[in-house]
Order: sequence, then structure tokens, then C-alpha cells
Amino acid sequence: MPSFLEITPEKLNRIVGTPNAPMIIDVRNDEDFAADPRLLPGSRRRDYRAVADWAEELTGPSVVLCQKGQKLGHGVAAHLRAVGKAAEVLEGGFEAWRASKAALVPEEKLPARDSRGRTVWVTRARPKIDRIACPWLIRRFVDPAAVFLFVPAAEVAAVADRFNAASFDIDEAYWSHRGDLCTFDVMVEEFGLGTAPMLRLATIVRGADTSRPDLAPEVPGLLAASLGLSRMFNDDLGQLAAGMTLYDAFYRWCRDAREETHNWPNPRKG
Repeated sequence: MPSFLEITPEKLNRIVGTPNAPMIIDVRNDEDFAADPRLLPGSRRRDYRAVADWAEELTGPSVVLCQKGQKLGHGVAAHLRAVGKAAEVLEGGFEAWRASKAALVPEEKLPARDSRGRTVWVTRARPKIDRIACPWLIRRFVDPAAVFLFVPAAEVAAVADRFNAASFDIDEAYWSHRGDLCTFDVMVEEFGLGTAPMLRLATIVRGADTSRPDLAPEVPGLLAASLGLSRMFNDDLGQLAAGMTLYDAFYRWCRDAREETHNWPNPRKG
């Protein structure tokens, strides 16, 4: 039974990837991290010894994890609370999360970070489906602070090189279509995020992105909503902001609402 200062892996797993998820701060020491260099989805690494330097940067509630949910985690969380930040510790730490079989992101798959610790990604302008779905996946499950650059298709490779960004959803990029899989499928697989709900969503995205309405009944709905958004926004970043809500809704349907129906009028009693 966790104390009011802790959160269980099960509870945290229910809110990971949702719009109001807490910031997850990994303070494992270098030896523990080297033994298993994987990250909780959306988490970021911080040096526990420098907590006084980075604590003020935090906004919103945090969950701190160390290897076992003991001294490092509780010490950092206490420091955060001392400067007015809401902070809990992951009960049992990284070991408990790993034992629960929840998703873990291989650190080696993440691209280089900029001077502010953010991953930077670049793709073609005027996104429709994959180029909105992939940023949603990254922001919700890989790097909440990720930066996305939308540029003319002919400039993607040069911008990626000049600004040390990872290109995606473009020919010859590592993060792109592979065989029948779309870029979203590839990211789900490479980042170790293949939970049952995410794989359902990936099937819908693939169907909409590759003109395969036969893959799932929801494919035409996602396609229609995506094309509608592309007509509503001239600004690609504005479209991405709106698309985040769209994919939040589809993900929650895949995870929680597939068995729910709705009809009108309701049958009258008697």
C-alpha cells in the first residue's frame, strides 16, 4: 500500500500518455541506468545531485523514480516539495515498473538532444496523417518537450543536417515507411510502445495513411477528420496542436471505450 508520497506503477501506467500526465523524472545513478538504459515513456533523465539547479524549471506535478523507489527518489521528491513543487515517488522505482511489464523506451533509439535537452524532428510541410500521428506519439510517450519542424520536402534532409534534427516520414529516412508499415508503425515498434491499445491505433493510422480502409472500421473516420483538419489550418503547428486532441481521443477509445455503444432514442421502459 503506497503512502500519500508515492504512486503505484499501475496507477502511473494509466495516466502515462494522457494530456495531464505528470512529468516523470528518472534520477537513477549512472551505474543503474547503464545496467538497463531504458526509459519510462515520456520520462527525462536528471542528475539527483543537481536537483537544486533544475528544480525551479519544473512546471506541474512530477513523479520521481530511482532504481528501487528508496533514498534517491524520496530525497529528490522532498527537495522538489521544499520549493513548492508537487512531487511523488514511483513505488518500487524502475524495478517495479519493469516487473509490471509496462512499456519501456530504449534510450539508444532517441535522437540527439539540443542545448535545452529536447529532441528535434523535421518533416515535410502540410501534414495529413502520419506527420501528425508521429509527433503525437513522440510528445505523449517519448519526449514531451520535442520540437517539430515542418519545411518544404526538398529541404528536409538539409535542415536535418544543419540543425541536428531527426527526419521522419520522408524517403530514405530511418524513421519512415518500411514495407507495408507506415512511419507510425515503425516508431511504435522501435520505441517499444507496442501495447494492445497502441497496436489498435497503429492499425487505424496505417489504414488511413496508406489507403487501406479494409484494415479497421475506424479508418475512414480518421481519414475524414485528418483531411478536415488539413483544410482548417494554414499553420502546420496549429494543425498539430489540434491533431494532438484528435489522437488523444482515438487512443483513449482504443484503450478504454471499444465496447461502449451509443444510440438514440433510448429504449423506453415498459
